[in-house]
Amino acid sequence: MPNPWTGKGNPYTKKEVRDRLQKVIDQKKAIIAAGAGTGISAKFIEKGGADLIIIYNSGRFRMSGHGSTAGMMAYGDANAVAMEIGEFEVLPVVEEVPVICGVHGSDPRRRMWHFLGKVKDMGFSGVNNFPTHSIIDGHFRNVLEETGMSFQKEVQMVDLATKMDLFSVVYVGKPEEAVQMADVGADAIIAHVGTTVGGSIGVTNATASMDDALERTQKIVDAVKKANPNAFLLAHGGPINTPADVKYVLEHCKGLHGFVGASSLERMGVEQSLTNLTKEFKALTL
Repeated sequence: MPNPWTGKGNPYTKKEVRDRLQKVIDQKKAIIAAGAGTGISAKFIEKGGADLIIIYNSGRFRMSGHGSTAGMMAYGDANAVAMEIGEFEVLPVVEEVPVICGVHGSDPRRRMWHFLGKVKDMGFSGVNNFPTHSIIDGHFRNVLEETGMSFQKEVQMVDLATKMDLFSVVYVGKPEEAVQMADVGADAIIAHVGTTVGGSIGVTNATASMDDALERTQKIVDAVKKANPNAFLLAHGGPINTPADVKYVLEHCKGLHGFVGASSLERMGVEQSLTNLTKEFKALTL
């Protein structure tokens, strides 16, 4: 149903968001979700036809000229930043595309049921697990797991969101993480294969090859299909950057429904367009 106060737009119920995405698939089109770190990004991403807009703290760092991984560091309150971007920048300008809130589910300072209530009351139509510990590995990941800040906390957050009728679109790095999310009712699962390549602050040596990205994505897709065949399956990150890259992955990864772009949509668009437009102005002579 439309927003009861305005007659259109956010918030949507879990089923309403799912129905919107299913309609895209039924039309044989790819689902495109986009991260937005500013209101103007969200405004024009909507005009471009995105199916979902996702707000999380990395967007603020990205649009401030810093690497997206800054969102994983202790440079601010991730949950507070996402709520602030949503309340004051994105939700006021987005007309009808569902807006999703990035939630740091392992934040030990919050009663997650209480915080998700605030997310819902703000007018978000769903949640995303970012920052996510699924993209951390090695010794530090082990420390997080053993000291109460585990990936399981993110799973529990999504479980709560499901009970609260919030749509969920979640990042995972491994098939076993994907199954955990599918088992608690995650609506859309994103195979995250690393920080996006390219541009001024993308990675170069710290990324997977396209073949590796395809293999990892396919394993996650296959695992989710067995655990919950009703979940939407999306690709993200690493070498999957341009529309041509996404087309290649959709053609070579069986069962994939679409793509989530953050740096590849928001940051790349700004970097390229501002650079080229400024050069056009500077080419003018007296």
